[in-house]
Amino acid sequence: MRLSRLRGLAGWPIITASLLTSHSMAQPRDPATPQLSEVTVRSTLQSSTLEQTPAAISLIDGERMRDRQWQVNVSESLVSVPGLQLQNRQNYAQDLQLSIRGFGARSTFGVRGIQIYVDGIPATMPDGQGQTNNIDIGSLERMEVLRGPYSALYGNASGGVINAYTEQGEGKPQLESSFALGSNGQKRLGLKAKGEANGIGYVLSASRFLTDGYRAQSAADKNLFNARIDVKPDEYSQLTLVANHVEIDAKDPGGISPEDWARESRMTTPNALLYNSRKNVKQTQAGLTYERQLDGGNALRLMVYAGQREMMQFQSTPKASQPGFKGGVIGLQRDYGGLDARWSGKYQLGGGDFTLIAGLSANTVKEDRQGYKNFAGTQLGVVGDLVRDERNTLGNIDPYLQASWAFAPTWKLDAGLRWSNVQFKSSDRFLADGNGSGSTGFHQLLPMASLQHQLDEDSTLYASLGRGMETPTFNEISYRPGDLAGLNFSLKPAVSTSVELGIKQRFNVVGMRGDLSAALFQTRTSNEIVVATNQGNTSYQNAGTTRRRGLELSATAWLHPKVRLNGALTLLDARLRSAYSYLNPNGSTTTVPAGKRIAGTAKNMVHLGLDWFPGTDWRLGLDWRSMGQVAANDDNSVYAPSYNVASLSVGYTYRLGSWKLNTFARIDNLTDKNYVGSVIVNESNKRYYEAAPGRQWMVGTSLGYQF
Repeated sequence: MRLSRLRGLAGWPIITASLLTSHSMAQPRDPATPQLSEVTVRSTLQSSTLEQTPAAISLIDGERMRDRQWQVNVSESLVSVPGLQLQNRQNYAQDLQLSIRGFGARSTFGVRGIQIYVDGIPATMPDGQGQTNNIDIGSLERMEVLRGPYSALYGNASGGVINAYTEQGEGKPQLESSFALGSNGQKRLGLKAKGEANGIGYVLSASRFLTDGYRAQSAADKNLFNARIDVKPDEYSQLTLVANHVEIDAKDPGGISPEDWARESRMTTPNALLYNSRKNVKQTQAGLTYERQLDGGNALRLMVYAGQREMMQFQSTPKASQPGFKGGVIGLQRDYGGLDARWSGKYQLGGGDFTLIAGLSANTVKEDRQGYKNFAGTQLGVVGDLVRDERNTLGNIDPYLQASWAFAPTWKLDAGLRWSNVQFKSSDRFLADGNGSGSTGFHQLLPMASLQHQLDEDSTLYASLGRGMETPTFNEISYRPGDLAGLNFSLKPAVSTSVELGIKQRFNVVGMRGDLSAALFQTRTSNEIVVATNQGNTSYQNAGTTRRRGLELSATAWLHPKVRLNGALTLLDARLRSAYSYLNPNGSTTTVPAGKRIAGTAKNMVHLGLDWFPGTDWRLGLDWRSMGQVAANDDNSVYAPSYNVASLSVGYTYRLGSWKLNTFARIDNLTDKNYVGSVIVNESNKRYYEAAPGRQWMVGTSLGYQF
């Protein structure tokens, strides 16, 4: 995307808002049209309405995420969020491929560079490596996706922030069971109880998901439990307990080359079958939050949590690629915990509201990590000889401060500061290849400021600026260039400076009501972390600078009291600004020149969703999604093709007294499009592609009873 083109786009938010504002003022509001309800967001720490939050933020309601969906992956619903590139790998051993404005795009597995929280508990470790598989869609109240400079207030690896909140139990007790089945042997069973009894609110949710997989060696079994209990000790305080357990047994089909995908998209690499590549994960965590309202507008909040995670992964690495102390099995046992203590106060300053928040966030992780050969004699896909054994510790202690001041009737200034301090330590217990013990630490002052102006009661303009830090993950420092022993402590954190200009508009005129938002953004990053050697065990280095800039548009419009249209557009230009080189498996060197697109990113994404509610019991939906080409490697020699896919869904609800029966059916990929669902960035064997399934069907039902 050329600078001149972006300059042309820069006027879109202002022009759009001006047209809508003038139209809103010129046309009388229709008194028969229901008013849009105000929605309060929480991700900015200071509660404010969605329209008056000076940041690019999207909110997805839990009920909408459950309606006519599997309720298994957040990719089912978050594809409607601008700036968020979210791809389902169809591989439950590797989690989703997720990036926000290009941050996190280079991750070959799991999620990195994005902060994810589930009921306030970090699903992202202090080093920036995270996962989404413990989010229970069946009991979600909402999800919030925060993008841009405001994300810096969450500390390290805050290219964006995803917050998931479990619904609060209240009212009469309810019990609901659900069942769905579909293509490729997919089945989901769910059971949920919620309500309030003797002043105690509760939500208990359990589910099991089974699939044979679209490709060979992609079957999975996922069991998930989630709970929330709320108690009010007195009228000024609240105590919330959350608990979560997930267990996954998943095969791993790996990627395939572009040539193999063109011949047979459902192909699985032979080594994945030969070595039975797979992953087993168990994770249990719990958190306790205490909130107390003090006098004079002051409040306290304390959250503590703890958890355990176990993982065993069998890779498809062939015997010939495991000389010396290289392996093909990873074992991990992790204990983690932390706290977030926060004080807030509300005052008057210069005739305007002034809010101040001060807090401390601390998190720690202790893990035992082992590596093994994936063969023993002639047996393949088993735990073989030990080749790695280490005790890793990482943690952070981050004080933060945030303030908001309405210094004039239509103006507000927000500012924040966080001292992010991340520590790494490794104790090597396998000394046959030398002692790789060591420690390092990274720290950075992360400021953020935003200025907001309310154009009228329905329109808000804002500008924001912030600095972010992204440290290397433990996986990225696990190997040194040249196959040297020990961890790669020479890596430095990437530091980014982001600017954003945005506008938010609500409109409610004769015949149509809704809201829209637009944001222009640019981020410059120094010391970007890139591949150094791509020879089985990938090592990393710091490159020069990168630049990410683009435009996001999103809108919801009720075209008719029974017809709703949702739309989102993302234009992203993410490029290297400095050249660098890396070593290939065959020993040759590849130089990546400046100007290449950041691998894993697409230039454009579009989503449109149309819902029709012909009656109180029926609902029909049509969704269309478009994704531009995705660069599969750093030198941009391979691109996953662009694609357009559509889905159709219908649902019906029948009520009889205290009973509620909900049924639905869905068809995804209506035209049976053959496309690449996600890419494995810089895959050393050039098996970049993970195929998306063809036309898929599903049907489901749920039965609920309110006591």
